[in-house]
Amino acid sequence: MRFSKPLLFIACLLPLAWILFATGQAVNPIEFLTRQTGTWTLNFLLITLAITPLRRLSGYGKLLLYRRMLGLYVFFYAFIHALTFFVFDHGLDPAAIWHDVIKRPFVTVGFLAFVLLIPLAATSNQAAIRKLKRQWQRLHKLVYLIASLGVLHYLWLVKRDLSTPLIYAAILGLLFLMRTPMARRLDGVLKLKELPKP
Repeated sequence: MRFSKPLLFIACLLPLAWILFATGQAVNPIEFLTRQTGTWTLNFLLITLAITPLRRLSGYGKLLLYRRMLGLYVFFYAFIHALTFFVFDHGLDPAAIWHDVIKRPFVTVGFLAFVLLIPLAATSNQAAIRKLKRQWQRLHKLVYLIASLGVLHYLWLVKRDLSTPLIYAAILGLLFLMRTPMARRLDGVLKLKELPKP
């Protein structure tokens, strides 16, 4: 357990190492970098959302110890994804960036998701939890909206084969379903049935 967080930290950087290596081999490096960082943002977002249901199903409470780090990696990959859009696609030209945000729906929802991620990343620390108290939980419930916007961004981006973004949508839908009161009650019933009879 002592080394699990450092190992997770390194493991979360491995996709970036692969992306940077593969970008150099890609026919269109900028498009490849943008798409892959976007994909890994969604991957880490779904993994982070899966922590609570997995903890409940497995009974392994220590899974929650990794949720904050995974959540910060969501922002890390989203930041690189946004940076490629701002720098490589638009040369940090505010007018060109804003024009794309307004005119292209998939850019609009992606930009909104990124903006909403910023306060979540900024308050992912104990000091913010103590200061915000109950407001902290309300703020961090935005992650569900962010995940929905992220999947919608992917769906609107893809023009032909929708199979991959639909898989992400199905996984997100399942994670939402697992958080409903009915799913929690069913989980409780199943656990009671597993208890040894006296």
